[in-house]
Amino acid sequence: MHNHHKKNLRSARWFAADDLRSFGHRSRAKQMGWDDGDFGKPVIAVINTWNELNTCHTHFPERVSDIKRGIVEAGGVPAELPALSLGEQLMKPSAMMYRNFLALETEELLRAYPVDGAVLLGGCDKTTPGVLMGALSANLPAIYVPAGAMLRGHWRGRTLGSGTDVWKHWADRQAGELSECAWRGIEGGIARTPGTCMTMGTAATMMLLAEALGMSLPGAASLPAVDAEHRRMARAAGVRAVRLVRDDIRPADIITAAALENAVCALMAAGGSTNAIIHLTALARRAGIELPLERFEEIAAQTPLLANLKPSGEYVMEDLHRAGGSRALLAHIPQLPHPAAPTVNGKTLGDNIAGAEVFDADVIRDAGHPVQDSGSLAVLRGSLAPDGCVIKTAAADRRLWQHKGAAVVFENAADLKARIDSPDLAVSAESVLVLKNAGPVGAPGMPEWGQLPIPKKLLQAGVRDMVRLSDARMSGTSYGACVLHIAPEAAVGGPLSLVQDGDLIELNVPGRELNLLVAADELTRRRAASAPGASAHRLSAYGWLYTQHVTQANLGCDFDFATNTPGSADEPAIF
Repeated sequence: MHNHHKKNLRSARWFAADDLRSFGHRSRAKQMGWDDGDFGKPVIAVINTWNELNTCHTHFPERVSDIKRGIVEAGGVPAELPALSLGEQLMKPSAMMYRNFLALETEELLRAYPVDGAVLLGGCDKTTPGVLMGALSANLPAIYVPAGAMLRGHWRGRTLGSGTDVWKHWADRQAGELSECAWRGIEGGIARTPGTCMTMGTAATMMLLAEALGMSLPGAASLPAVDAEHRRMARAAGVRAVRLVRDDIRPADIITAAALENAVCALMAAGGSTNAIIHLTALARRAGIELPLERFEEIAAQTPLLANLKPSGEYVMEDLHRAGGSRALLAHIPQLPHPAAPTVNGKTLGDNIAGAEVFDADVIRDAGHPVQDSGSLAVLRGSLAPDGCVIKTAAADRRLWQHKGAAVVFENAADLKARIDSPDLAVSAESVLVLKNAGPVGAPGMPEWGQLPIPKKLLQAGVRDMVRLSDARMSGTSYGACVLHIAPEAAVGGPLSLVQDGDLIELNVPGRELNLLVAADELTRRRAASAPGASAHRLSAYGWLYTQHVTQANLGCDFDFATNTPGSADEPAIF
């Protein structure tokens, strides 16, 4: 009766044999409405990162139904597997702390269940890297479906961009230039539809990089969440997932060293989020590929910033879609490193973007008229950051690229919140604001605290940017002269832990340096006097696991034990 099972399918190990165990598997599948015709078809997991507190993914139930239609149409059996939903807005202390949890869960869902391939749903910042990391480690055929960005915000006839315009108008409100009524109007108009932030924040960045990596269908990254074309793309991804199983194309075949370099190049051309450096580093390490911080620097130096999108430019994702979308942006990068890299639709990246037109040359610039010539991100090293740190130069006031100032130190986020707006704070526009203990271990979870607020008294004096340093991250929608990801972090004894009020700090972006101008013997004395104390945090079980095993930012903030090469762990035994 069961000789029609396709023995080469992974799911056949559960269903095909004529034995007691497979009888149990089949009978319980029939309990869910399967019939004999379903056994032997590819089983496609739909990894759904949806819940009712993830603001960006409210349309996922509808998209899952679109994906399932595609899977059935192509002769597969869909199986929706909900996974931990990482919502950047409402999840504390930071969705970043749970990215690794989602990666673990995605991998184990794919390993443990009778599935042959997967469609991965993500969008909000940490969901994209989370599902990609997990799928790469499991290494079953998989395709990624991005959530898509929300439509533009509206307020008093102006376009509002997620995050970017919040910081800008909050600074105005703190300076006494914006009424509460106006502030409430912004609150009601900035997030109008399902979807992710519509600026080139971390969500839009990671969706674009998933496409540049070759893990999603061409043009998928820039489709607005509520566009009918987004529904059609989701259905097509379901169809394609079945074909990936039949052709045995796996994430490790797609996420290669060449694909990662294409993604870094796309990051620079888009003026994307600094967070992407950490996520791409983590993906590279899971793939067993070397991707040092300096490689980001080298590619940045050769890549013009072409996407005129907030926070580095003027427009939002809806405008990018209208101007030709992700295909047109990728097609107009003058030296995409590896156009022959394969993608999940069976064609090369170069094939997928060939002939893509730009319909608004102000939104997607050409290399002759870029938003910035090159280097939208810079990697710095020096006595304050021996293992590196980053700055988004495209979003920082150019006059601050070379700056020397006295440190104003905050020991942690609570200290910052308590004192930053005090009229007694000893600070000037030339000061360097320093936040400690905001990194992977120190926070924990490396939250987006890196865009330190400008002190209220300086805002009222007209100051809108100053040099700020931390071991934290910042939102991809943020802007300012913020040096981020300082490694090693303060909480594990990095030099940042030794900085005191009044110390001179020198930022030199052209020279790629960040130095603490304090004599070595004085630092030695401080280190001897400052034995690290026990953590003040009362951690959950997962929080403990995280702080014990998370790597530093320059290594991707992944778990130190998550180093298996793709698909190398033993498959579950079926007895």
